Amino acid sequence: MNNNYENEARKRWENTDAYREHSEKTKNYTKEKWEKANDGLMVVFAEFAACKSNRFATDSEEAQKLVSKLKSHITENYYNCTDEILAGLGQMYVGDERFKNNINKNGDGTAEYAAEAIAVYCKR
Repeated sequence: MNNNYENEARKRWENTDAYREHSEKTKNYTKEKWEKANDGLMVVFAEFAACKSNRFATDSEEAQKLVSKLKSHITENYYNCTDEILAGLGQMYVGDERFKNNINKNGDGTAEYAAEAIAVYCKR
């Protein structure tokens, strides 16, 4: 993990259960394990881009399955991703230019599409 991001995350969330769980779950991650986890996350965003390109609505079964896949990936690799946390992540994906720009490498509007699909998912 990038040290600047790590320091920022620690300052912002270190008193949360999710941050403690993340620290415990990832403490022995090798560089390869980090790459695999992070690459897997980007694969899901590439799938969101494809879903968007295929003109599936954000509330479609296809888009909602991707949100579920994203949630599972985060839980398996980082921390228990509750709907509340997921909703916050969706907002961060569009509210923080660093995340937005990284996700949008898969195609313009991918971050917004994913965030909207996440919002739909979390309201159900």
